[in-house]
Amino acid sequence: MHLHEYQAKTLFADHGVPVPPGRVADSVEAAVAAARALGGTGWVVKAQVHTGGRGKAGGVRRCTSAADVGAAARALLGSRLVTHQSGREGLPVGQVLVESVSAVARELYLAALVDRAAGRVAFMASAAGGMDIETVAAESPERLLLTRVDPAMGLLPWQARRLGYGLGLDKPQVAALGETLQALYRLLQGADASLVEINPLVITGDGRLLALDAKVNLDDNALYRHTELAALRDTSQEDARELAAAAHQLSYIALDGDIGCMVNGAGLAMATMDLVQLHGGKPANFLDVGGGTSAERVAEAFKLILSDGRVRAVLVNIFGGIVRCDLIAEGIIAAAREVALDVPLVVRLEGTRATEGLALLADSGLALTTASSLTDAAQRAVAAAAGD
Repeated sequence: MHLHEYQAKTLFADHGVPVPPGRVADSVEAAVAAARALGGTGWVVKAQVHTGGRGKAGGVRRCTSAADVGAAARALLGSRLVTHQSGREGLPVGQVLVESVSAVARELYLAALVDRAAGRVAFMASAAGGMDIETVAAESPERLLLTRVDPAMGLLPWQARRLGYGLGLDKPQVAALGETLQALYRLLQGADASLVEINPLVITGDGRLLALDAKVNLDDNALYRHTELAALRDTSQEDARELAAAAHQLSYIALDGDIGCMVNGAGLAMATMDLVQLHGGKPANFLDVGGGTSAERVAEAFKLILSDGRVRAVLVNIFGGIVRCDLIAEGIIAAAREVALDVPLVVRLEGTRATEGLALLADSGLALTTASSLTDAAQRAVAAAAGD
């Protein structure tokens, strides 16, 4: 689960990480009032959306008057911000964060994350703050500093000093960085976060450290322990189809292709998508209906796929182990009749009661194609989406 910047900064401040003075606003009037309450002669108005690259997309605007703040808020609120990370449809802007302008001498990068391969919490830092860290890692890996924390020992002072001096900080700044690292470590562990990121962490004109931006990703599987954090969820920033899928205990991720895929089992779903791509197609989604699904859930999954207007063909690939193929067939038939199927449908059923399932499909009167193998199914779906 992602948090907005203003929510993340509230957590930062609660844990002792310095952040700029700021207020969140959901209207033009509230944004202007926030600027006046903050005082000063310069403010930054930031769109609150769950995506990076806001600055390059016009989602971060510097203002020198209350009128400028109002104009920036008017332009952003109610719009959809499209960045290189948001997808082509962008994300809706329902709130803006109004902050006082900070004098910046240097920009750094700092993050704490769960390194699953190492089984440790890792801290990453770089003097290349304000840049996409993926670009830094790919083009200048030597600029990326890394230290891993032994869970039995915790973050040790020498690790903080190593990162601080590696970033070129002076002694007081190294001490301040150590306090910030400890605060981030407490936050990551206490909130069951998978990522806590500051980009940029700035050195102000008077030498202080300040978290100019904030990103916190929480582990969905641990939210039952944090009802106060779960309440911060903003569903307007999530794909409506993914939310509907979660309500029916389906694993769904929207993609950019035009071939809808319904599969049971994550591994088989990935293999199906790979074969679709191999034969020249593009999957419209990842959808795993699970191993013990029912006809009702299959029907919901099918309707979910067809709710995507870009879908030009549907590929159903089911291997019946725990799940029965005849139940899958019943769900397909029910959903296709309810939504008036108008795109080609390719079905591959193998395993438990596959013969019965195929018979049900054959007797349904639906315009569909059955496939004898996964490769055959992928090829037929790609051809159908292309109109061949």
